[in-house]
Amino acid sequence: MSQMQLRRAVLSSYLGSLIEYYDFLLYATASAVVFNKVFFSSLDPLTATIASFGTLATGYIARPLGGVIFGHFGDLLGRKRMLLITMTLMGVASTLIGVLPTYSQVGVLAPIGLVLLRILQGISVGGEWGGAVLMSAEHATTRRGLWASFTNAGAPSGVVLSTAALTGTAAVVGDEAFLSWGWRIPFLLSILLLGVGLFVRLKVDETPAFKAVQTSEPRRRPPVLDVLRDHPRTLALGVGVGLSAFVAQATLTIFALSYGVGAGHSRQSILNALTLSSACAIVGILGWSAASDRFGRRPIVLVGALVMAVYGFLLFPLLDAQSNVLLVIALIVGQAVIHPMMYGPLAALYTELFSTESRYTGASLGYQLAGLGAGFTPLLFAQIQQSVGSGATLVISSTLAGFCLLTAACVLALKETNRRDLMPRDAVTVTLPTSA
Repeated sequence: MSQMQLRRAVLSSYLGSLIEYYDFLLYATASAVVFNKVFFSSLDPLTATIASFGTLATGYIARPLGGVIFGHFGDLLGRKRMLLITMTLMGVASTLIGVLPTYSQVGVLAPIGLVLLRILQGISVGGEWGGAVLMSAEHATTRRGLWASFTNAGAPSGVVLSTAALTGTAAVVGDEAFLSWGWRIPFLLSILLLGVGLFVRLKVDETPAFKAVQTSEPRRRPPVLDVLRDHPRTLALGVGVGLSAFVAQATLTIFALSYGVGAGHSRQSILNALTLSSACAIVGILGWSAASDRFGRRPIVLVGALVMAVYGFLLFPLLDAQSNVLLVIALIVGQAVIHPMMYGPLAALYTELFSTESRYTGASLGYQLAGLGAGFTPLLFAQIQQSVGSGATLVISSTLAGFCLLTAACVLALKETNRRDLMPRDAVTVTLPTSA
């Protein structure tokens, strides 16, 4: 495969992921600072925040469904076709959120519409990730961990873009106008990003691995049955490996934003720190993923999970200190150094766990089931705050550590995957070099 196609595939995957996560995480940020006031204004502040985080969780619940639907057709019809559909679906859903009426205008219909569009977002991103990763990984002949990780780097890039859009809009129009109508502007910008993403994605060829499998014998059963019947242990361990990365991600972004405001930090200072740490996380994800090409996926993820288990007990004291310097340090260390060790190598790892014939389905389902951790973490931690009170942070840190130890156990139960060939079994095999 030509280097030109590899570059196009990586760029397409990165931009597609950035756009998808801009839309998906724009909602997450807005749920922490806007939606509790706009769509749940009839509730008291803490209950409204919990309700807002509840709608956030619906998107994560829908992601495995999107993984199964688009994974099925992606394994049958091709990766590229599904990626064009998922990007369009996300752009349209996010744009419609930008024109939704509020609770004060239409009552209960407002949060219902919000939930329905959030579900569409979840289905879209559930199908997007697997296809985007496969477009890069299946085009790569060397350094697969690095090239595949550009898709994962789209997530913090989306955080940077979405928080910058929200904070920039708030700074221009003012807080009162922002809560009234200004929050809609970043969502409406999604339609412009959609146009750019589709233009780039149309120039990418289908992957060599999928082309090769098209010449083999006809499929005898749906891809999801291949995964569930032939690889149940692999799927379960894959979910466990990724689960703590998503719990940590939600803790360091969505919940930290809500908690930090309650601890006395200004919303703007936290958003600024979050934007800076997310920008640094892009480098962390690419760096640790490249390291996984040399040292293996398992060692990098294992060390990251163990370090995060300890760091969770330091995070909240740093946030409680009400120092902007310590706030920035806390988020950069957590989000840009430790978390990328757990998260970056997952793109290649999930791709390498499954055969070509069911890879889109298997990788998507494993990743999106693990992603449920990010959907329920803010809701769970907010409820712990409400129930436990002053000792809540110890319980929250212990919960995070428990998920990290689960990941460590699942990593140890898996075999190393970084040298596996991604071509179909009956194709000519190529052994990947270990150098990064």
